[in-house]
Amino acid sequence: MAGPAMLYLGLMSGTSLDGVDAALLEVGPDRPTLRGVHHRPLPQELRREILALNRPGGIDELDRMGQLDRRLGQLFAETATQLLRHTGLAADDLRAIGSHGQTLRHRPPGMLPPELAFTLQIGDPATIAEHTGILTVADFRRRDLAAGGQGAPLVPAFHQAMFAGTVHRAIVNIGGMANITLLASGQAPTGFDTGPGNVLMDAWCRLHLQQPHDEGGRWAAGGQVDEALLDALLQHPFFAQPPPKSTGRESFHLPWLEQVLEQHATTREPQDIQATLLELTARSIARAIQDAGDVAEVYCCGGGAHNRFLLERLTRLLSPRRVATTEVLGLHPDWVEAAAFGWLAHLALNHQPGSVPEVTGATAPRILGAIYPA
Repeated sequence: MAGPAMLYLGLMSGTSLDGVDAALLEVGPDRPTLRGVHHRPLPQELRREILALNRPGGIDELDRMGQLDRRLGQLFAETATQLLRHTGLAADDLRAIGSHGQTLRHRPPGMLPPELAFTLQIGDPATIAEHTGILTVADFRRRDLAAGGQGAPLVPAFHQAMFAGTVHRAIVNIGGMANITLLASGQAPTGFDTGPGNVLMDAWCRLHLQQPHDEGGRWAAGGQVDEALLDALLQHPFFAQPPPKSTGRESFHLPWLEQVLEQHATTREPQDIQATLLELTARSIARAIQDAGDVAEVYCCGGGAHNRFLLERLTRLLSPRRVATTEVLGLHPDWVEAAAFGWLAHLALNHQPGSVPEVTGATAPRILGAIYPA
């Protein structure tokens, strides 16, 4: 993109609820460059409150949401300030912060009629701008949804800017949910959510191991896949839904899993269930890529890129395609999404659309994000 290089800071807190990622991005005439990163773990009290508000019900939801909105805004601001401190930069050195916020509810077209569909991310951007002294761009998803789109995934345009090549590539983001971006040379990117990424595996680990996740997929690797249970899980209507499509904890959560287990009446050990959940993620991603046709290379990012056993399963299922992480393309898999929202802030301030109708199903590209001056 033309013009002098400028610095943007992207903030991301995803479905996995492990913490806030901050990425400092330099955007200039060439490909964006990562200049610094910082991760702030999410306090367990906030994590519990987010999970409680992810599902309808409870007392004083509106008051609790309003207070959580301010507290998350403060947490995001502190995370951004810590990154600036680590890099020796001042607020005036940055053009803007792009904050995705924390999704509390995502009900896109398909779950609700298009005129009633909505998505809700909190983490008060006014608080971020006030506490950092940096112009903040936020609320990226709702404009695409207002234009008839899913409001997600929004990172494919950034994937194209960073990772497009001369061969047909798939970029797979494996966070709480998983999504793919398909990059064919000379064409607009396409993509969609494929289903659960880490969300079910993490929930099962917390329930049975009291651990936040299955490190490297080692627990799953020692179990046996229950093929009948896997088939039952794959009967979820989302998997048969054609794109454009997006999903979240509203569809894939522990009570749903427990309901399927009860109906299936399995006698499998918890470790076998974990192996089956990993296979659910691997097969749903692999099928989406196989259905895309002539994909030659697959690059993974997000927390799931650290799950060695999951990547081994994807490599086997997608053979002879190359499977690696985005690190070989120059961007560490942990920071792709945070960097993307810094880049989307850049687009918004330059009056350029950030949405891709071929991905979200919106009627046309739209400039994404609301601006909160410092």
